[in-house]
Amino acid sequence: MHNPNKVAVIFTGGTISMKIDPRISAAIPALSSEEIMSMVTNIDRYADIEIVNFDRLPGPHMTPEKMMQLAKLVKKLIAREDITGVIVTHGTDSLEETAYLLDLTINSIKPIIVVGAMRNSSELGYDGSSNLSAAICTAISEQAKNKGVLIVMNNELNAASEVTKTHTLSLDTFKSMEFGPLGIVDNDEVIFYRDITKHAHIETENIESHVDLIKAAAGMDSRLIKYCVDSGAKGIIIEAMGRGNVPPAMVEGIQYAIDHHVIIVMVSRCPMGRVLDTYGYEGAGRNLRNLGVILGGNLPGQKARIKLMLALSITKEKKILKEIFEKGFYK
Repeated sequence: MHNPNKVAVIFTGGTISMKIDPRISAAIPALSSEEIMSMVTNIDRYADIEIVNFDRLPGPHMTPEKMMQLAKLVKKLIAREDITGVIVTHGTDSLEETAYLLDLTINSIKPIIVVGAMRNSSELGYDGSSNLSAAICTAISEQAKNKGVLIVMNNELNAASEVTKTHTLSLDTFKSMEFGPLGIVDNDEVIFYRDITKHAHIETENIESHVDLIKAAAGMDSRLIKYCVDSGAKGIIIEAMGRGNVPPAMVEGIQYAIDHHVIIVMVSRCPMGRVLDTYGYEGAGRNLRNLGVILGGNLPGQKARIKLMLALSITKEKKILKEIFEKGFYK
């Protein structure tokens, strides 16, 4: 049966491809891409599937370099005239980071979907096949065009630029907490409730992986920041407290990093809201911004790190990097 829709499904690994190994009583990568697709019943009525085997990685084994290899593969597939959309299966632990990197580096009108599973195939209620079904329905939907990279899990559609993993085991772990989902997949039909404003794009084939992430907490000092600088970091993301403030003992380290031409981007450890230079005391947002810290909007630390890695691959100019992070968020 010939379908007008052809969807490329790239398998990278993750829980969606795992089952319990009885020898160790723990889940490991085991299912082939063909075995996974065989559980997605009746999909041939909707689309022809082209299976592409990329890797068999658990989520924490994904690296920025592998993400870039994956981005190049997605670009190659999405450029083909016969491909309607591309789906990437992925481990959920790093899914939002890979999805955001794809969103920043690929500028295509065609749907690109990232999908995973919270339960492995040995568990009751394995969600891999239902998530894949919903992803395929999304990939062939006219409504899903020009939306950037989407994450489809638990029959919800979320934008890669907005979504984060919020729960260690819940099926609806991926949420856009600040804005809510873009839409749903209901009875194999894709329904969008809202649109997404035009988001950032960074044109690059490279990545600067020497970017570290430090979370601020009460009483912390400058040791971690200085260690990162001394060991070759090109950029540091600081997940600051609240509106964008750090303990005063961290300020010396931030100044040390800036003096050594290391880019510092500040976001909040809060799950919602943007950072802003509201406060003026030592270690507060105004103090840090005056030192040369770049404000990272409402991005969580792990996504701000991906964005800085990509941005540093195209420029070391602080003025341009500041614009990449602050444009549209700050005057």
